[in-house]
Amino acid sequence: MDRTRQGAEAEQRAAAYLEARGLKLLARNWRCRFGEIDLIFQEGATLVFVEVRARRSAGFGGAAESITAAKRARLARTAEAYLAKTGHRGLCRFDAILIEGERLTWLRDAFGAGQSTV
Repeated sequence: MDRTRQGAEAEQRAAAYLEARGLKLLARNWRCRFGEIDLIFQEGATLVFVEVRARRSAGFGGAAESITAAKRARLARTAEAYLAKTGHRGLCRFDAILIEGERLTWLRDAFGAGQSTV
């Protein structure tokens, strides 16, 4: 399976998982000049930016280790652009969905910043 198809399937699985837990999907693959956010959800009053990472296995560092500091910085800039475009002024956070083989892990507040108001 090519990477594009694998990524799309992982994002679909992640979206279905979060929707089943009550989050409302607002956008998929939101892009701007700074980068792309895989999924954007709303959970109550909180806007949730979701990075989806899929790996066949946990070998070679696994899915979590693939979210580098540079990737986190690009996500933050992209999220700022989304917030500026939409005018959202409430709570927001970054989550990650990690898929390794058949195992799916949801990391709420994946980057450890806590919920912030932007």
